[in-house]
Amino acid sequence: MSDKKNNKKNNNKNYDEDYNPRFRKQRKKVCALCSDKNFNLDYKNYDQMKKFVNDKGKILPRRTTGACAKHQRDITIAVKRARHIAILPYTQN
Repeated sequence: MSDKKNNKKNNNKNYDEDYNPRFRKQRKKVCALCSDKNFNLDYKNYDQMKKFVNDKGKILPRRTTGACAKHQRDITIAVKRARHIAILPYTQN
């Protein structure tokens, strides 16, 4: 009887066992700071800092920016410094 249940489950699937149509595999993002050795993170550069901040003024997470843990910490410090000297706003209205 258990063979019939397993067989019935497998008959309904016409795709790979680990394939899930709800979730699409995404390519892993590469850290922009690691890949480009000439890229210097500067808190005084507004155009560079706004890439790491969303429209509400929050710092974007690693999964969004694609930065490694080491560089995400550097991004966080740079954004906070830019906020402190009023280059970046703390919030957007």
